[in-house]
Amino acid sequence: MSEDQRFKDHHRESRIFLSRVIITSVIMALLVALVVARYYSLQVVHHEDYATRSDRNRVHVQPVPPTRGLIYDRNGELLADNRPSYTLSVIRERVDDMDATLALLRDLVDVSQNDLEKFYDQLQQWRRPFEAIPLRFRLTEEEIARLAVNEFRLEGVEVNAQLVRHYPKGELFAHVLGYVGRISQADLAEFEEDQYQRYSGTHSIGKSGLEHQYEGLLLGQAGSQNVETNARGRVLRVLDRVDPKPGEDIYLHLDARLQKAASEALGDHRGAVVAMDVNTGGILAAVSMPSFDPNLFVTGISFRNYRELNQSLDLPLYNRFLQGQYPPGSTLKPMIGLGGLHHDVVDTDTTVRDPGYYRLPGVDRLYRDWKREGHGMKVDLHQAVVESCDVYYYDLGHRMGVDLMHKFGEHFGLGRRTGVDIPSERSGNWPSREWKRNNRGMAWYPGDNLNMAIGQGYVLTTPIQLAQVTTTLANRGRRLRPQMVRQIGEQEQLPALEEHLQVDQEHWDYVLEAMRDVMHGPRGTARRAAFGADYEMAGKTGTAQVVAIPQGEEYDSEALEERQRDHALFVGFAPADNPQIAVAVVVENGESGSGVAAPVARRVFDAHLRGLYEVPAE
Repeated sequence: MSEDQRFKDHHRESRIFLSRVIITSVIMALLVALVVARYYSLQVVHHEDYATRSDRNRVHVQPVPPTRGLIYDRNGELLADNRPSYTLSVIRERVDDMDATLALLRDLVDVSQNDLEKFYDQLQQWRRPFEAIPLRFRLTEEEIARLAVNEFRLEGVEVNAQLVRHYPKGELFAHVLGYVGRISQADLAEFEEDQYQRYSGTHSIGKSGLEHQYEGLLLGQAGSQNVETNARGRVLRVLDRVDPKPGEDIYLHLDARLQKAASEALGDHRGAVVAMDVNTGGILAAVSMPSFDPNLFVTGISFRNYRELNQSLDLPLYNRFLQGQYPPGSTLKPMIGLGGLHHDVVDTDTTVRDPGYYRLPGVDRLYRDWKREGHGMKVDLHQAVVESCDVYYYDLGHRMGVDLMHKFGEHFGLGRRTGVDIPSERSGNWPSREWKRNNRGMAWYPGDNLNMAIGQGYVLTTPIQLAQVTTTLANRGRRLRPQMVRQIGEQEQLPALEEHLQVDQEHWDYVLEAMRDVMHGPRGTARRAAFGADYEMAGKTGTAQVVAIPQGEEYDSEALEERQRDHALFVGFAPADNPQIAVAVVVENGESGSGVAAPVARRVFDAHLRGLYEVPAE
C-alpha cells in the first residue's frame, strides 16, 4: 500500500461530494422553479396580453388609397386619366441599413439623384409607422424582375401597383387642368387634422389648375385593410377590408376640339385665347401659349426640366388667360361708347372733328390718333367704333371723366376677379381717383381720362375678363360668371348671373350694330377676317402699346425689339343676331389686332359654329 493511499480520507471526500450534489440540486431546482414560474406567468397570468401583442406583430392596418376622379371635356373625351404604374417603395421601420439598401437598389434599377433627394425629403415628413415611401415610379418589367430575384436581399422593400395621374392631351390643357405632384412638407404644414387620414396611402395632391381647385372632390375617401404578415413583413393574407370611396368625375364646358383649333390658330405666338358660351358662361376654350407637359410634374419633375421651364423667357408656366394683365386698348371702346350713351354724355348724333390729334383745352400737348391724317371732320360714335377712332374717344373720355367711366366699367366686371372656378386669377386694374391716390400718391389728371377711354394708361385686363366683358355685351347687359366645370358626378352646375345692367335697347342696338360693321362694314377694321363667312359676327380690334412712344414720333416696328412691339387684341361674338360664342384673343407683340388677333378668333368661330376644327389642306 502506498503512502498516498494510507493517508486518503474517504469519509471526508464522501461528505464533500454529497454537499456539492445537494447544492447543485438546489440550484437546479431553483432554476427549474424560476422557468416554471416565468412560463406560468407568460402562458397563464399574462396570456391575453402577450397574445394580443403577438397578433399586433403579424397583423397590420394598411390604408387603401382611393381612385382619383377623372376629368372629361363637354363631349366625354378624357382629359385627366389614372394609369397603372409599378412603384418601388421602402418601409423605413423594416430596413436596418438604409444607405446600404439604397445602394443595392441603385445597382438593380435606375434611381436618379432627383429620386433620391425626393425620397430623403419624404423621410423627414410626418407619416404613419410602417407606411411605404415611394422611391421610383413607373418601373419597367425588366426592373421588376430584377427586384423579384433579389427579394431575399431587400428587407423592407416593396413593389406595388398604383394608379398614377396621366394627361393624355399633354400641353393642350396644361394651364386649365394644372397637375398633381408629390405631397410636400409645405402641403403637410397646411393640412387639417382630418386630412392626414384622407391622404393615407396617397402620395400626390393637386398643385394647380382644376386639379387644385377641385382637390376635395377628385381625391375621394381612403379605405383600410387588416393584413397578416410574416416575419419579413410580407403580406400573407387580407383579414378584412373597408373599400375606399373613389373621387368624383368632373365634366367641363371645354371642348377639346375647339381647344386644339384655338391653340393651332395662335400658332407660335405668345398669347391667350378664351372662348365663352354666351348663354351659360361656360368656358369653351382657354389657351395660354406657350404651354408645358403637365405629366412631367406627376411623379416629381427633374431639376433640369424645371429649370428649363422656369428660366425660359417665354414663360411657359405662366397662365396668360388667367394671370396675364394687358392694356385692353381699343377692345373696350364699345363698352365706353355704350356708357357715354347711357349717361347722356353723347348721343347718336354727336360728332367730333378728327384732324389726327386731340388737344385738351388750354394744353399744348397733342394726343395722337393711330391714323396720322385723322378720320374726318364729323366722326360719330358708330364710325369711331368701326374705324377705331382714338380722337372721338379722347373727347368722350374728357366729357365722361374717370368717375362715370369707372362706375360703368364695374358693371362689366372690370377691376375685379371674374370668379371663374380655377385658382390664381388676377383682377386686372380699372383705375379710379382713389386708386391713383393710394397707389401712385398723385391726383387724377385730365390726361388720364383720355388714356383710360382708349384702354391705355393704368388700365389692365386679363383675357378671361375681356371674354366676360364681350359676353356681357352680347347678352345686352347680363353678366355671367365664367365657369370651367359643367357637371360634378351627376350634379349639373347651373349658370351664375352676376348682374343685369339695364340700358335702353336702342343704345344696345346702336353699339352692337357698330361692332357688326367692324367685321362686315366696308371700312371695318376687321373686315378681312370676316371675309367669306356664311354667318355674321360682331367684334372689335385693339392694339396696346408695350413701350411709350415719345410725342411727335411715329411707331416704328423695325426699331423696336420683338418683345417691345405692340400687343394685338380682338374681342367678338357670333352669330351677330343670335350670339352663341364670345371670344377674346391677346397676341403678345403681335402688333395688329386686325391682321393677327382677329383671324385667330375667326378660326375659333368657324370651329364652333361650322365644325371646321381642322385647317383645310391647301
